[in-house]
Amino acid sequence: MKKIILLLSIVLVATSCSQYQKVLKSDDTGLKYSTAEELYNEAKAGEGNTSRKFKKALRIFEQIVPEYRGKPQAQKLMFMYADTYYELGDHYLAGYQFERFVETYPQSEKLEEAAFKGAKSYYFLSPRYDLDQTETHKAIEKLQAFINRFPESEKLEEANELVTELRVKLEKKSYEIAKQYHHTRNYKAAITALNNFILEYPGSPFREQAYYYKFDSAYQYAINSYAYAMPERLKEARKYYQDYLRYYPEGKFVSEAEAAFTDITEKEQNYNQEK
Repeated sequence: MKKIILLLSIVLVATSCSQYQKVLKSDDTGLKYSTAEELYNEAKAGEGNTSRKFKKALRIFEQIVPEYRGKPQAQKLMFMYADTYYELGDHYLAGYQFERFVETYPQSEKLEEAAFKGAKSYYFLSPRYDLDQTETHKAIEKLQAFINRFPESEKLEEANELVTELRVKLEKKSYEIAKQYHHTRNYKAAITALNNFILEYPGSPFREQAYYYKFDSAYQYAINSYAYAMPERLKEARKYYQDYLRYYPEGKFVSEAEAAFTDITEKEQNYNQEK
């Protein structure tokens, strides 16, 4: 019985593939449209191997899209075409095709969905924080445009969350660059970079770290200075310690900051005694 079922399955798959190949080679654009639409709808409904069905639908869409330009079916076809790229994870082409759809069919009932998926496609193209962030800036721009255009959308919360995530990524890149000055012992540059970061991103989740490393950079800069320059630099480090403690009295770097501050106090006392 199991062998019979297996044989039937093989026959059905072979027949299906044969029919699909006939559609691909056919000159009947109407047949191609209906076949691709059926495959697309089945894949969207989660029937069978969805990835395979989307890929099969896409092959047909690519053949017939030029044939339907300017025709009544074009709007529906172009949405399915863009959405198929989206479902297959080809976010570059999905973003491009959804943008074309939005521009071409501004009155479409699918406009909001197309605008959101187009913007989200750019979100998926955003690389990890330590790489070039051109695509991240573009994704923020596209998502913000969606938010402004559809302020009542049910996708508004998700769009805002994606924008926040992307902005944090930009903040992390900026913070890591500033912190790198500290870790390479370029303390003067670190103080400037970390201070700029704090001013530019006042609500950043990396704000506490920035305050601490600004203080520690000033501390390290001071204790590694020539004797004549040390008092003034210790005074500046003391000020940055007070800034950190004012904002983060129970911060995760308090113990390290207090140890450094104790050393600052001792060095200042020794300097005053030697005067």
